[in-house]
Amino acid sequence: MEKYIIALDQGTTSSRAVLFSASGEIKGIAQKEFRQIFPQSGWVEHDPMEILNTQLGVLESLITDHKLDPNAIQAIGITNQRETTVVWDKSTGQPIYNAIVWQDKRTASICEEMVSMGLGTYVREQTGLVIDSYFSATKIKWMLDNVSQAKEKATRGELLFGTIDTWLIWNMTKGKSHVTDVTNASRTMLYNIKSLQWDKRMLQELDIPAGMLPEVKESCADFGVFTYKGVAIPIAGVAGDQQAALFGQACFEPGMAKNTYGTGCFMLMNTGSNIQLSKNGLITTIAWSMNGKVEYALEGSVFIAGAAVQWLRDSLGIIDESKDSEYFAAKALGSNEVYVVPAFAGLGAPHWDMYARGAIFGLTRDTGKDHIIKATLESLAYQTKDVLTAMEDDAGLRLARLKVDGGACANNILMQFQADILGTEVERPEVIESTAMGAAFLAGIHVGLWKKEDIIKNRKINKLFTPNMDTATRNNLYSGWQKAVERTKGWVG
Repeated sequence: MEKYIIALDQGTTSSRAVLFSASGEIKGIAQKEFRQIFPQSGWVEHDPMEILNTQLGVLESLITDHKLDPNAIQAIGITNQRETTVVWDKSTGQPIYNAIVWQDKRTASICEEMVSMGLGTYVREQTGLVIDSYFSATKIKWMLDNVSQAKEKATRGELLFGTIDTWLIWNMTKGKSHVTDVTNASRTMLYNIKSLQWDKRMLQELDIPAGMLPEVKESCADFGVFTYKGVAIPIAGVAGDQQAALFGQACFEPGMAKNTYGTGCFMLMNTGSNIQLSKNGLITTIAWSMNGKVEYALEGSVFIAGAAVQWLRDSLGIIDESKDSEYFAAKALGSNEVYVVPAFAGLGAPHWDMYARGAIFGLTRDTGKDHIIKATLESLAYQTKDVLTAMEDDAGLRLARLKVDGGACANNILMQFQADILGTEVERPEVIESTAMGAAFLAGIHVGLWKKEDIIKNRKINKLFTPNMDTATRNNLYSGWQKAVERTKGWVG
C-alpha cells in the first residue's frame, strides 16, 4: 500500500491540507479561505470555529477526492499562523471570544505599560522577543481583562489557551491533548527559550494563570491521535509556519536563511544551538527541536507582504486577481519611482513601530495604477532588504544566496527585483510549498518514513535569479525607500 503524510497548513487567510507521497512529492492540495473580521480600526479577528471547520473540511476533501484508505495515512503534520490567540472553555469547548490575530494592534497600550515597567531587557534575554502587540501574551491578557468572567474562570482552571496548532489538536483529539511545540511556544512572549519552560515572571507580570497553558513538546513528537473512520492517525509533527518553512527549505546549517512571501514576509536564519540576541531589532526564536536538541534562529518579520497585493485587489479594486500584479507591474518597468510603504499594521523588524501607517510617496500627475502596483510589489523586496541587512550585521556574515518560498515568490518580476535590490542570488525551489513540506517532513521523520538527508536529496531548484542592477542605481532606489519609511513612522498619536 502506498504511504502518505498529510500536512495541515492553517494560514492567516485560508486553511489547507496537502498530501505528500512517501517520496516527498505533493499529490494533492485542498484549500478554503475564511473570513477576516475587523471590528475596529487596527483590530483583526478570526472565528476559531470557522478555522476548525475549514481545516477539518479541507482534510476531509483531500481524503475523499483522492479516495485514500485512512490506513495509508502514516501521520499528520500541522503548521500554523503563529501568535494568533484562542481562549476557550475547557468543559464546553467553546471559545470565549474570537481568535485575536497576530496582526491585531489593540494591545499596544499594554505593551507600552510593560516597556515603562522596564521589562524590555528581561523579555529580550529570556524569550528572545521584543515587547510588541504581535505576540500572544498581551492578547491573552486582553481577553482575561475584557471578556465577562474570564479572569475568574481562568483562575478556577476552567479556561484553556492555545495558539492555532493547540486549538486544532485539542479538537482533533476530542480534548485529550492540550499541547503545543517549542516553536509556537517561543512566539507567545511567555516561554523562556533558555530554560525551555513557561516563564513564571512573565505569567506573574501579566496575571495569566499557568493552568491555561498547554504542555510544550519537541517539533517531532506524539501530539495525540486523530481518529478518522475508526483509524487512529498520529499527529507527529508541529511547527509554526515560518519555522516549518525553514525546515522544508533544508536550512539545517547555521547561516542558512530563507524568506517566505505570504500574508506577511518572514526571513529566518538558522543560528544552530547558539541563542543569538539581535542588536538590530530582530527577534530570536526556536527553529525546531528534535531528539533532545534545540536549534535557534534569527527572524525578521514584515507584517504586510502578500496582504498588500490583496489590498490592491480587495480594497482598491485595481486588479482582479493577485497574479495580475505581475502583468501590470511589467508595464511600469523603468518608469518614475513611486514608493508604497504598506505599514497597515505598523512596521515590524527592524523598525518595530506600532504607530506607523501606510503611505504612497512620489506621486506625479502621470502616475497610474501600473506604477502603484509595481511599487506595491517592490515594497516586499525593500522590506526584505531591511531585514537581511540587519540579519547580516547581527550574524556577522554575508549571505551568498537567499532561498525563497510562499505564493508571491512565483512572481518573476518581484524575484528579479529582489535579487537586484539585495545584490544577492535568489533561489526559488521547484516546490514552493515549503511550509506544508516542513510540517510533513517533521511528522514523517517522527514515524520513521524519512530522514533529514531525504529533504536535501529531494529538493530541486526551479530558478536562480541573479542580480543585474548596478550599485549606484541600487543605492539610489534604496535610499528613496528609507526616506519613505521614515516619513510613515509615528503617524498615529
